[in-house]
Order: sequence, then C-alpha cells, then structure tokens
Amino acid sequence: MTDDEKKTRKAHGAIRPALGALSGALAGFAALAVAEPVAAWVRPQAAPVLAVGGAAIDRTPAAVKDWAIREFGTDDKLVLRAGILAVLALSALALGILALRFRRSAASGVLLFGAIGGAAAVARPDSAGITDALPSAVGAVAGAAVLFLLAGRLRAPAAEGGSVPGDWDRRGFLLAATAAAAASAGTGALGRALQGVGSRNAAASRDRVVLPAPASPAPAVPTGARLRIPGISPFTTPNGDFYRVDTALAVPEVDATTWRLRIHGEGVTRPVTLSYDDLLRRELIERDITLTCVSNEVGGPYVGNARWTGVRLAGLLAECGVRPPSRGGPADQLVARSVDGMTIGSPVEDLMDGRDALLALGMNGRPLPFDHGFPARMVVPGLYGYVSACKWIEDLELTTFDAYDAYWVRRDWAREAPVKTQSRIDTPKPFARPKAGPVMVAGVAWAQHRGIDGVEVRVDDGPWQEARLAAEGSRDTWRQWSFAWQASKGSHTLTVRATDGTGEVQPERRTRTVPDGASGWHSVVVTVE
Repeated sequence: MTDDEKKTRKAHGAIRPALGALSGALAGFAALAVAEPVAAWVRPQAAPVLAVGGAAIDRTPAAVKDWAIREFGTDDKLVLRAGILAVLALSALALGILALRFRRSAASGVLLFGAIGGAAAVARPDSAGITDALPSAVGAVAGAAVLFLLAGRLRAPAAEGGSVPGDWDRRGFLLAATAAAAASAGTGALGRALQGVGSRNAAASRDRVVLPAPASPAPAVPTGARLRIPGISPFTTPNGDFYRVDTALAVPEVDATTWRLRIHGEGVTRPVTLSYDDLLRRELIERDITLTCVSNEVGGPYVGNARWTGVRLAGLLAECGVRPPSRGGPADQLVARSVDGMTIGSPVEDLMDGRDALLALGMNGRPLPFDHGFPARMVVPGLYGYVSACKWIEDLELTTFDAYDAYWVRRDWAREAPVKTQSRIDTPKPFARPKAGPVMVAGVAWAQHRGIDGVEVRVDDGPWQEARLAAEGSRDTWRQWSFAWQASKGSHTLTVRATDGTGEVQPERRTRTVPDGASGWHSVVVTVE
C-alpha cells in the first residue's frame, strides 16, 4: 500500500463514524416521518412520540410530576417531548455508528424501538386496539431499511476503477442519503397535512358555534369586587392566561359535529347519547367559578376564575334516572372519560347537592378553547380539578368508589378532595425592593363553595392585622384583598392567612400537594429601601 493510499484510508476511516451517525439520524428521521401519515390514517394520538410520551406520563410518580410542574409549569409537556426526541436522536446516532460493523443488528435495533412505540400506543387508556401500533411499526420498518441501505454504502468499495482499501461508495452514499432525506421530508409533510385536515375541521366546528343566551345568566360582578391595584390577579382570568395542567402531550382537537357524550352505568334508568347540538338546545346557565389544581403549591399560580356557560350536571343526571346516595342511589362516583383516555372520578352526592356543577360549553363568553376542553368539560365548584374538571369529555359512567379507581387515585391521590382554604400575596413579589413608606400588599384568597369571610396579614412576627376585602363575587369565586402597610427600611417577611365562610382559619402547617392538596400560610420576603 502506497503512502497516498494509507493517507486516504486514514482520512476515510476518520470520517466514516460521522457518516455512520448521520445514517442513523436519517434513519430516525425517516421512521418518525413515515409514522406521521400512518398516524393520520389510524389515529393522531398513536404517533410514536405522543404514544411514548403518554406512557411516560402515565408511569411518572406523583412526586416527579409535582417537581416537573414546579420547575417547568405548563411547559412540562414541551420539555417531555424534547426529552423524548433527544433520547431518540442519541439512540439513532449510536445505531448508525454500530451499523458500520453490525448492519443487521443496528437495523434490528430500529425495529426494537418501533416495537416499544407500538406497545406504548396499544397500552394507552385511549387506545383503539392493535391498529394503534401501526404508526410505530411501519415507521420502524422504513427507518431500518434506510439505515441498512446507507450503512451498506459506507461499507462498499468504489463503484468503478478499483478501490483503495477501506474506501466506500461516496457517490452512492451521497445519493442515497439525499434521497432518504428528501423522501422523509416529503412524507412527514404529507402526514402533517393529513393531520391538519382533522385540526382544521375541529377549528371550523368551533368557529361555527354561537352560544345561546343563558336562561340563567351570571349575576353582575358586584361593584368593588375588582380592586385596581397594580400586580393583583384580576377578578376574571382571561382565557389565554388561565392555567392548564393535564396529561395531554398534544391538546386534543375534537370536531364538535362528530363528537358524542354517552351517559350510562349504575342507577341510570335512561341511558343517553348526546350530540353537541343537543347540549346547545338545552337550558344553559352561566356562573363565575374559580378552579384550582391540586398540584398548586402554597402561593402557586394554578388557580383562576372564569365565567362558565353550560348545562347543569344535576339536571342532566336526574333526567337519566340518577339519584344521589342520600336518596337511595346505588352509584356514589361519576367517572368522566376524556377523548385522550383520562378518567376523573367525582362524588355523585357533591354533583347533585345544589351547587352549580356544570357540563361547561363556554368560557368567558366564548366556546371553550381547545386548551380548556372544547367541546365540553366539567366544572364543579369546591372540588380540585383532578376529581371534577375532566376536559374533552366524551363519557360519563355512574359507578362506585369501591368498584373503580380513576387515573389519579391509582397514583396515590385521594378519592375525594374538596378545595382547601388558601390565600396568596400577589404584590409585592418575593425579593421585591419597595421604597420605605406606604406599600400596598394585595392578593387573592379562595375556598370555593364556602367562600372567604376574612383575610389577615402579619409583618414579621408582629400581630395579625385585618386586610380589606373586596366585594364577594360569590361563594364559588376567589376574593381579592388588600392591606396598606407603612413599610420601614430593612428586610421583612409578609405572611397572609384567610378565614373561610364556615369560620375555619387557614392552617399554618405546610403540607405537600399529595394526596389531597397543599396547605399552609403563604409568605414573601422583601427588602425595603
């Protein structure tokens, strides 16, 4: 071997691992791209990344879930998807390098990833059956074929004119890699276009909705319920600012024209299946109701107040023959099922005790946003969302708590979870540096279905002092409060506590969110200059 041949072989040997990794990346791209149109045909939720992500969420311990919500907020799904794609990318790169020596084994590795994705899709609560495995399976076959082809080009000698030992088919690899990338991009675009048809149909169905005037409109917000203090949470939370905490990796976009709601189960003497138009034709009511997520830490942001329009759940259930347990009904739990497979169990007694429990269709005067459950969701004042606020709802089953554990109960959360009394300081913010003199301390307090009758503020270890309460919207809404503080220079701790409508004072002791919501006093530290 001449010196030039040795140099060429050394150069080719140095670049081949990088090209192997590129082969793996292209194979992974091909697998995900081919899976897209298959998922559009089978079911968008069966796409590999969504299926694996959903399975990961299902198996996430409550403590890890709480950590993710604390650290990433409503971006936790985005972080999870990015993590899944990063793992797939690194695995694809590794398989590409492996394929330089073990082509068949590396291609089998791609098929193994397809099997994992297919198994995850079939195991999801909303699975339509074995067909949900098709996107992952077909995508994996395409990815394995691309990897096998490209790795072969990296092992082959030059096509003509002899070969230098260690050489490979540069022209063949370039053509094959370009063709694979172009075909994958085109296939992925086709898949997204096909899935976009469903999204456009869903959006069009929502755009056509005109909410009828409610037969029972919400009372006007009382004068004085909205304090004009910079930094305080508004009495009504705009739709775009309302918190979203759920397990849906991709927000379901449901076509209201084909959507149906089924009501059935124990004690249901007249099972029904209702369309969206059926619900719009019913008597609608409108109420201001504050919702709270059980994952909300003391002082946390996962609480909001909106004006909801919908059908009374109690009336709907009564028409189906349902009676609460206190009146001899056999079912004490209503299990709501979402189109994404989520199950949420609510106490039948609470739903039928006279509170404004709604099957909501509208939010702040508009049809529900997709993020918040269009076409229909449950809204029940006084209960944390994980036991009451099912979104994208399609099924209501009457059963018992002994017979069935809903999604979160199987993950060590409590079966029943009334909202705990909480208060929060919105302004000043933690570590703020206000000037000495008058400082307005303000925030919100909530104890849905019991109401807030008092709020007190303490500066450092001083006495509790009454805050000024804004007018009450209703027992089911949060209440703004304010406290005029004459601030002196130095570091100070501001603490707040509330008293609910039953006379119970918010407890001091801090508890975790698991199993039935956090408790404790909220405080902020500020430095007055």
